[in-house]
Amino acid sequence: MLVIKPQRLLTVALITLTSSLLTMNAQAATVSVSNYPLFLLSQAVTEGAPSAKQLLQPGEVGHHGSISPGDIKAIQDSKFVVWFGEPLENNLAASLNTAPNAISLFGFNAFKRHALRDVKAVPLSGTLDPHIWLDPENAKAITRALAVIHSHANPQHKKLYQANAQKFARRMDSAVATVQQQAGQKRQKPYPYWAYHDAYQYMEHAAQIQLIGSLSTDHHLAPKASQLRWLNEQRPAKQMCLITQSNSAKGLLAKLQPVKITVQAEDMSASKDFVSGWSNMAQQIHRCIS
Repeated sequence: MLVIKPQRLLTVALITLTSSLLTMNAQAATVSVSNYPLFLLSQAVTEGAPSAKQLLQPGEVGHHGSISPGDIKAIQDSKFVVWFGEPLENNLAASLNTAPNAISLFGFNAFKRHALRDVKAVPLSGTLDPHIWLDPENAKAITRALAVIHSHANPQHKKLYQANAQKFARRMDSAVATVQQQAGQKRQKPYPYWAYHDAYQYMEHAAQIQLIGSLSTDHHLAPKASQLRWLNEQRPAKQMCLITQSNSAKGLLAKLQPVKITVQAEDMSASKDFVSGWSNMAQQIHRCIS
C-alpha cells in the first residue's frame, strides 16, 4: 500500500500548481474536467458560478468512452483541462499528455494512494489503484486543488470557490461521521465484503469495510471457477455481500449463495451530488452486508 501524507504534500503541490498556472498563456476563461466524479467535485467548487465543461459522460470513467471532435476543440479552447491521468483515462492520453493547458492530478504527490490488489485482496507492488476520489480526504484535497485552478481561470470568483471548497469539506466530514455512527463506531473489525471487481478500496477506511476477495480483475471478465471456489472456502460470514458495477447473472450468484448483491458504480454516475452520492453508496453497502 502506497500512503502519502496528503495535507503537507497538497500544500506543496498547490504552491507548485499556482506557479505553473501563472506562467500559462491566457485563453478563454473556461475550465474542462475529464470525467463524471471529477465533474461532481468541480460542481461543488463552482456552485453559484458557471460550471466546468465535462468531457466524458457518466459511466465512461477509466478506459471506456471516447471524445468527439467537439470535445477536442473544447480542450483546445479551455484555459485549463483537469484530468486524473493516463493510469485511469488512457482514452484521453493522446489528447492531454502533451496539451499545454492540461493538469493531471496523478502528477501531484498530494493524495492518499493505494496499490492495486489481486483477486485475493493482496496488494500488487508498484501499481496504483486510480479510484482516488472515493477516499473522503482525497475528495476534499481535490476540491481544494480545483478551487485554485478555477480561481486562476476566473479570479473574480476566487472567494466563492474557496468558500465552496470549505463548505464541501464540512459536508464530507459530516457524511463520514454519519456513516460511521450508523455502522457502529465501537465495532472492532471492519465489515467483510466481496467485489466483482476491486474498485472500492478508497472507501474502506471511512466506511469501515474490508475486501475479502474479488471475482475478477475486470468487471467485463467472467470469474474463474477456481476463484469462486476460493471465495467460498474463505468466506468469513455465512451470508456475504457482493458489490458489483452491474447486475450479475443468476447462474453466477447461485455459485456464491448465500449472497446479497448491491450495484454501485464507482464513478457515482447515479448521483447528482458528490457528498450525497458517496454517503448513499456507503449506506447501501452497509445494508447489503448487514
